[in-house]
Amino acid sequence: MDNNTRLAQVRALYPEQINDYCRKLIAEHPALAPMYCADPRELDSAGLETDGLGETALSPFPHLIRTYHDRALLLTTGACFSRCRFCFRKRLWRTDSPVMQEVDEAEFTDILQWLKAHPEVDDILLSGGDVMTLSDNKIFHLIDQLLATGTIRTCRICSRAPAAAPERITEHFAAELGKRDGIWFICHFNHPDELTAEAENACRRLIRNGVPMLNQAVLLAGVNDSAEILHKLFKNLAHLRIKPHYLFHIDPVEGVSHFATGVQKGLEIMESFRYTLSSLARPDFAIDLPCGGGKVVLTPDDKDMNGNYWSAVKQCYMKHPLTDISSK
Repeated sequence: MDNNTRLAQVRALYPEQINDYCRKLIAEHPALAPMYCADPRELDSAGLETDGLGETALSPFPHLIRTYHDRALLLTTGACFSRCRFCFRKRLWRTDSPVMQEVDEAEFTDILQWLKAHPEVDDILLSGGDVMTLSDNKIFHLIDQLLATGTIRTCRICSRAPAAAPERITEHFAAELGKRDGIWFICHFNHPDELTAEAENACRRLIRNGVPMLNQAVLLAGVNDSAEILHKLFKNLAHLRIKPHYLFHIDPVEGVSHFATGVQKGLEIMESFRYTLSSLARPDFAIDLPCGGGKVVLTPDDKDMNGNYWSAVKQCYMKHPLTDISSK
C-alpha cells in the first residue's frame, strides 16, 4: 500500500482538524506541522490499544476517570480547537467510534453526589477534549458546583488553548478565574515556537489575575527531541512564570507510536538539564503505564556501585559523608 493510500486511510479514521491560528503557526514554523498534520505511520498500531491507559475501566461514569486515590478527571467535552496527532485520547474522535458529547447536567449531578460520597477525592482535573471549547458560563458552572461540594479543594483546567487558540483566554475569563481559590491552569506547550506573542499574552492574562500555571509537554520524535529545543522552551516558560511540570514520553496508545523516542533519549536530555536548568525550569520526566498503572517519574542514575553520587557540576562521582547513616 503506497503512502498516499495510507494517508487517506489515516484521515478517514483520524480526521485532520486545524484551526486558523494553528494553520498560520505551522506555515511560519514548519517544525510544528507533525503535531497537527496526518501521518501514514498512524496506522502502525504496534500492537497497542485505542484505550491503552485503561481509562474506560477506571470510569465510574462515562465522563469521569479515577486512576488515583485523591483525584479524578472530568471529561468535560470531546471537542478541541485543533486535533493533536499525538493525542492519547484519539479514541474519542475516531470516526468509527461514538463522538463524545459535553457532560450533561444529569450525569454531572450524579458525579457531584459520587464526589460527596468519596471525600478522599479532593482534586479534579477538567479536561477532554479541551474544556476551553466550552462557554465561560459552562466552565464556571462546572467549577463552582465542584467547589460547592465541600470536598473538592482544587480544580485544574487542562487546556491547549494558550498554545492553539490564545484568543480564547480573554481578560474577562482570566479575571473571573482569578477570583476563585483552588484553581490551577495547566497549559501544554511542546516547542518554543508555540510561544508566540499571542500565546504569551494569553498566559500573562491568567498570571496577572493570580492564576498559577504549570506546563505539561510531550517528548515528540522529530519535533522537540533535543536538549536545545526543550531547554529554550523551559527557560521561556519559567520567564513567563509558568512552571514546567511534566515532560511525558509518548503514551502507549494506538496511532501515536511514531512519536516515541524511547525512554533513554528522555533520560539523556534530563541529564543535560542538571547543570543548565534550575528546579524552576526543570520538569519531571515521566511515563504513563498501560492498564491504569499511572505515572512513573524517571530520573537518570545518580549513584554508582560504591555509593558515590554523580555531580553534574564537577562531572564526576562524589561521596556524601552522611548518606549511609541510618536513623534509629
